Amino acid sequence: MRAEVQNTVDAIRKSLALLGQRMDLETADFRLEEFNARVEDPGLWDNPDAAQKLMRERQTLVDSIALYKSIAQELEDNIELIELGEMEDDADVVAEAEAALKALEIRAAEKELEALLDGEADGNDTFLEINAGAGGTEACDWAAMLQRMYVRWAEKRGYKVELQSEEGGTEAGIKSVAYKISGNNAYGWLKSESGVHRLVRISPFGKGTRETSFASVWVYPVVDDNIEIEVNPADIRLDTYRSSGAGGQHVNTTDSAVRITHLPTGIVVTSSEKSQHQNRDIAMKALKSRLYQMELDRRNEAINEAHAAKGSAGWGNQIRSYVLQPYQMVKDLRTNHETSDTSGVLDGDLDGFMAATLAQDVAGKSRSEAQAED
Repeated sequence: MRAEVQNTVDAIRKSLALLGQRMDLETADFRLEEFNARVEDPGLWDNPDAAQKLMRERQTLVDSIALYKSIAQELEDNIELIELGEMEDDADVVAEAEAALKALEIRAAEKELEALLDGEADGNDTFLEINAGAGGTEACDWAAMLQRMYVRWAEKRGYKVELQSEEGGTEAGIKSVAYKISGNNAYGWLKSESGVHRLVRISPFGKGTRETSFASVWVYPVVDDNIEIEVNPADIRLDTYRSSGAGGQHVNTTDSAVRITHLPTGIVVTSSEKSQHQNRDIAMKALKSRLYQMELDRRNEAINEAHAAKGSAGWGNQIRSYVLQPYQMVKDLRTNHETSDTSGVLDGDLDGFMAATLAQDVAGKSRSEAQAED
């Protein structure tokens, strides 16, 4: 077997190992037997919510087992075909099996990444907020670049993108923007983007000097009907105000904009794109999602560390650097994943960065531990 093909086989086996680890392969068949026994219980549907949850968990396990066995069987079948083709000197059989292995490698890698998205809220829709940080007009322009980057990333995945609120910059760009992004695993993918993003480039505003700009990104899951978050009316302050966007399709000059402040935590959420009633509903959902994210942070030390590292949008708190001058490089400071394809990243090619962070979280490494290994 050629070295290149052996590398492909090794990559598939590595993906299989992670899939097996995530589904706890050693106990999978035993757990499925338990699920099947519980499904046969005549009293199962006395509690419809619990029954539906059980059925979903069972189906997830069934799908995981079937996927693992399918990839493993296809891997072994194609290895045997290559060995047979080499023995009989049949180049066509070997070439066909090698092509099948390359396709299987891509499929296995995709399933490996999906297996990382098994957190409590990973499957939920998500809110995405971008705020310009230190750097004035430069930072507002950078925030607008990030806005475009994430919208393009979401659209490439077929996600639905809904603008919640937007505040334009004084001279250029945006001061802040908030979106709701809907689609399978939207929060699971985007959650690793929370933090400060740093840009280094030659100023496009006539200065001709190299400038450093900052913007913060905050991602938190949309709370669905299965998650109950109680908000005491006495703990919130509701304000309405006139708001105008950056122009074009997002312009809004009515008095319908809504701002909700959660007094115990200081969380502030806004919505300025619809009627006052709709904006209040949107803002309350955003507030509940923020409160839920705080609870997730308390439970998950890795996520908590990422948000704590966010800090203010300035020096020392960045999670990723985008350098356009004097060289081209985007580097994540948590995982050390990097690429010189800066234009591709700014056009929304972010999967590599997200996957690296997901893999690091699975390995249980903190940001400081990952950096220490560099």
